[in-house]
Amino acid sequence: MRMLHTMLRVADLDRSLAFYTEVLGMTLLRRKDYPSGRFTLAFVGYGPESEQTVLELTHNWDTDSYSLGDAYGHIALGVDDIHSTCAGITSQGGRIVREPGPMKHGSTVIAFVEDPDGYKVELIELSSRSAA
Repeated sequence: MRMLHTMLRVADLDRSLAFYTEVLGMTLLRRKDYPSGRFTLAFVGYGPESEQTVLELTHNWDTDSYSLGDAYGHIALGVDDIHSTCAGITSQGGRIVREPGPMKHGSTVIAFVEDPDGYKVELIELSSRSAA
């Protein structure tokens, strides 16, 4: 068994695709409209679905917004240099909501960015993970 994907419902698919591909550097792997169900699925990731866990963005055509609820946590991405990654995200219009620094009660260096729908994406500096 292996994890295949995580799904997020998004209000504006084009805006979300721009964020995940242009700001976070993922690739659009596939996209399909389902007119009879009035929704579109788009899969993005850092490698092929056969080898990597990917993110499914679901756009329900008749829904303008979602309540994120209090059960959702975040998606985590490993990065080599968190400061340059955050600088690149900011230069692409991304919103850093927690600047890079050690996590509370630990030494792993993390930051958080927010996607266009308000979902949090945690960035974890890979070289600091072994110290946590």
